[in-house]
Amino acid sequence: MENSLLENLLTFYEEDPGDPFNVYALALEYLKYDSEKAGRFFDILLVNHPDYLPTYYHAGEFFALQENIKKAEEVYLKGIALALTQKNIKTHQELLRAYKSFIDELED
Repeated sequence: MENSLLENLLTFYEEDPGDPFNVYALALEYLKYDSEKAGRFFDILLVNHPDYLPTYYHAGEFFALQENIKKAEEVYLKGIALALTQKNIKTHQELLRAYKSFIDELED
């Protein structure tokens, strides 16, 4: 069945909605099918799990593609700061590159 992964992820989320990975996995999976639901799950992550660093790269990109420029910039900048706080240099560099690319596209 095509949606078996989505169904499994929904089951995991229902069993443990407090696990940020379950929310993150759903947000990424919904990117394929339903951008509105993907946005809702990214929002859940940003509000309820602000220290879950993997969120920021994909959420920033998502909101940029949705042309929600203010929110995309906010997400990228929070992720960059969080990566520094968590001393995660690799993710910090990835977020910086993504943010610079985002800014460059705005200026074109």
